[in-house]
Amino acid sequence: MAAHRRSRQRPTGGTTVRAAATVVLAGAATAAGFDGAGHAAPQPTPALTGADVDRLYREAEVATEKYNGANEKADSARQRLRDLQDETARAQARLNDAREALGTVAAAQYRAGGLDPALRLMLSEDPDAYLDGAALTERAGSRHHAELGRARAQLREIEKLRGAARVEAKTLTARRAELKRHKKTITEKLSAARLALSRMSPEERDRITGGSGRAARTAAGAVRDAAPSQAPNARAAQAVAYAHQKLGSPYVWGATGPDAFDCSGLVLAAYRSAGVSLPRTTYAQIGAGRRVSRSELLPGDLVFFYSGISHVGLYIGNGQMIHAPNPSAPVRVAPIDQMPFAGATRVV
Repeated sequence: MAAHRRSRQRPTGGTTVRAAATVVLAGAATAAGFDGAGHAAPQPTPALTGADVDRLYREAEVATEKYNGANEKADSARQRLRDLQDETARAQARLNDAREALGTVAAAQYRAGGLDPALRLMLSEDPDAYLDGAALTERAGSRHHAELGRARAQLREIEKLRGAARVEAKTLTARRAELKRHKKTITEKLSAARLALSRMSPEERDRITGGSGRAARTAAGAVRDAAPSQAPNARAAQAVAYAHQKLGSPYVWGATGPDAFDCSGLVLAAYRSAGVSLPRTTYAQIGAGRRVSRSELLPGDLVFFYSGISHVGLYIGNGQMIHAPNPSAPVRVAPIDQMPFAGATRVV
């Protein structure tokens, strides 16, 4: 999601980027402990350069991957909560059945009158029939105890399920708050980067964004046909082919296709097209397969960048990858030495 290029010294005598005073203002006077009254007005920060824009995009990308991870965990918590609610409803239905059975047994005992068995035998006109009935009553008592035991077990099960559901509900609430925080960070960083770009000359802006989606597709021409055939297997070849088809697609944070992507969303979608399921975030994707060295790279390998593993691309051969850089640049082909290399994974 970062602009993903090495920082360059700004040329002397070139176009100077105007100060982005609306993004960040220096806190003059606060550091000296003044209250601001009667002192010089705060001065704007130095103009934002291409390196500053890169930094803002990288910071937004880190927040995006955290957002993706929190969103994935929120989805899991939401599903677990639904499952627990369904299981609680089934347990409640079983408890209701047990209560009905207990009611039937209790009514039968009430109707029997509860007389002393010896007296009932003496008064009975048919002692044989009475003895048969006594045996049935004893069995009914045993059934009563069994039904009561099941009801108690079901009550304990329901309380356990409800407790677990309460925990998941709290987890879901925490994940939603986490999503909100990450979304705020992403929005602020991207807004600052867009403002800085809007104040740059067209030439400097093009150096950062790399031009149009058409340029991105043209740059892929040299490897478009060769890379899939060099892939280690059909699924890796399919992932590479999918990524080629998406050249020029816009970057949208949190997106996994089919028309827009963030960096981890692009490789997830590419392998999804080949029937391979990948985790959602860069942090998890790097552990999703066999680690390979830079010298071992083959088309279809996932290549990761920066010490925080905050960016990923799909290797396509010849030192090139396809990746979703940031909102100012579409899905494109780029050299893997454009960013600090952090590792690679072969998922199939």
